[in-house]
Formats: sequence, structure tokens, C-alpha cells
Amino acid sequence: MMTFKKWGASTAVCALLSMNTISAAMAEDLAAIEAAAKQEGMLTTVALPHSWCGYGDVIAGFKAKYPEISVNELNPDAGSADEVEAVKANKDNTGPQAPDVVDVGLAFGPSMQAEGLLQPYKVSTWDEIPDSVKDADGHWYGDYYGVMSFIVNKDLVENTPQDWADLLKPEYAGQVALAGDPRASNQAILGVLAAGLSKGAAAGDEAGKAGLDFFAEMNNAGTFVPVIGKAGTIAQGATPIVIAWDYNVLAWADEMAGNPPVEIVVPKSGVLAGVYVQGISAYAPHPNAAKLWMEYLYSDEGQNLWLKGYCHPARFNAMAAAGKLDAAAMEKLPPAASYEAAYFPTIPEVDANKAAVTGGWDAVVGANVQ
Repeated sequence: MMTFKKWGASTAVCALLSMNTISAAMAEDLAAIEAAAKQEGMLTTVALPHSWCGYGDVIAGFKAKYPEISVNELNPDAGSADEVEAVKANKDNTGPQAPDVVDVGLAFGPSMQAEGLLQPYKVSTWDEIPDSVKDADGHWYGDYYGVMSFIVNKDLVENTPQDWADLLKPEYAGQVALAGDPRASNQAILGVLAAGLSKGAAAGDEAGKAGLDFFAEMNNAGTFVPVIGKAGTIAQGATPIVIAWDYNVLAWADEMAGNPPVEIVVPKSGVLAGVYVQGISAYAPHPNAAKLWMEYLYSDEGQNLWLKGYCHPARFNAMAAAGKLDAAAMEKLPPAASYEAAYFPTIPEVDANKAAVTGGWDAVVGANVQ
């Protein structure tokens, strides 16, 4: 017969009671947040295109679960810098133009925190978000990642470029675009970093400057198009080749449904992974709705909806270990080999690259992307 020392048994019982108490308290807190959010009756988002990371389904899922809360969607095609400005510009505004939440590039999380633009909140699945992509106090936290890729309109481009250096070839004259303004869009800023990495530069300031030089070469060669690329511009032929996150180009391919036919390539060199982060505005008019939104995003349902949108969600590893990932969504992702060579830049490297690119684009490249 197994026996326990009296203190050991008591400790075990106390620990179990403590865990139950914490769980009960958490459930009560979430219930209180949900009730308060329903009283607020609205959530204001910004810069969430429905084709980006499956946000159309995510927003629809949130609205279906909480029909008492309307979702006010501001400027879906804005970039990360625009989100920051929207928070700043509306800090004294409790109306519908004030964002409650942001989804921005990794470099923008710490900078927004430093400016006092974010309020801390830790979702109930906090421990499953990797420490390397979250603020210890909960001001910002990683949500998903993808890798930089090329999408090519095959009706207009005979030879699909396989690497960054190919984009300088005369055959691609007037065909290559970024999916954002590199002075404001995180996606475009990191597109420049990826180009710099392909030239052998070290991540950070060095790769940012090397990337600027690369885009200057493209601009001088006439292959770069200063138009923000998206599904519509690809289909219309305005930007036959676009540099963008893999999850965006995969969603665009679905949207175009073969008209025109497209090919998607992860370049052979300069394979860059990019992490985005969530945060709640320090001035959120609907703070409880914002917290409830975060709980939904980081729930199993929310994470699998991002996965369905071709993104690797923040809880990917933990959910994979627990067998919680949507199998059908997993089958639609590019082969795992596409991600094996991906480089995940550190926050200081991302910050240094951002400063180099946003500060040097006009002087070095001189193309007014819009």
C-alpha cells in the first residue's frame, strides 16, 4: 500500500485547490469581461483586410460568437505605421474613428509600448505564446508568422523568377512590385530586409541598407513598379510580380481562382520569416471588447482560423503537440521545407532594419510607392 506523508498530502491537496481557485477566478474574470464587452457593444479594428491571414473568417467567427458586439472596421488596407498614427490621432476620441486594437509588425510593438500607446493584457492561453515574441507584461504579443515570397501572373510572365537576383533581369521590366509602401508598411519594410539578406548582408541595419541598394538597382533597371501590389493589380497586369507574405499570396491565388493563373515561389536565398503582434490601444474606447477579441484570437478556434488563412499562429507548436491543429488547413500550407531555411530576425535587428529602410528609401531608391 502506498502512503503519503501528512505534509505531502496536504501540499498536494492545497496545490489542487489553488489550481481550481485560479481556474475559477479566470473563468469569473472572462465572464465579467464578456458581460462588460456586450455592454460596450462595439469593437473597432484597423488595417485588417479580409484576405490577410483569413481575417474575413476570423471577424465573421467573432461576430457569430458575440452577436451583441458589432465590429467597426477602419481602413482595411492601411499599414502598420498607419495603425500607430490612428491610435495617436484618436487618443482623445471615443468615437468610431478610434481603434481598440492593432495588428502590427514586430518592430512596432516595442515602439508603441515605449510611446505609451498600448495597455497590457494577458490572454488565458498566454503561456503558449513563445517568450521571444511577447512583452513580459503583456503590452504586445506575437500572433502569427509567414515567409516572404513572390507571386507571378503566368499569363504575362513566361519565366518565373526563382530568386531575388532574377528580379534585376531586363525581361521583368515594369513588372515587380512590393505589397506596400516601404516607408510605412511592415510587409514592404521586411521585403527590403529579405532582399538585403539575399546579398549576404547581416540582418539589421546592414541588410536594410543592402536591401535599399538592391531596390535602387531594380528601380534603375526599370523592373521595379512603384505601385502597391495586391490581387487586383496582379490580375489587371499592373504588377505581374509581387513580393509579399506567403499567406497573402496564397489567399490572393484563391481569390483569383485561376484567372489569371499564378505561380508562387519562396526565393532560394534571403528566406525571411516575419512575425506580427497584437496589442490593445491605451486609449481603447471599448477595452473589454478588445480583451474579448484577444481571447477569441488566441483560442483554439481563432488560431485555427488564422491557420486556415495560411498563417502559422503563435500557439502553433503547443497546439501541434496537443493535436489541436486543423488537419485540412495544415494540408494546404506550403511544404515544410519552404520554412526550414527561414531566418527569424530578432527585435533589435527588425528595429535597425526599419530605421534604415524608412529613413533611407526616398534618398536611396527614390520611388514614390502608392
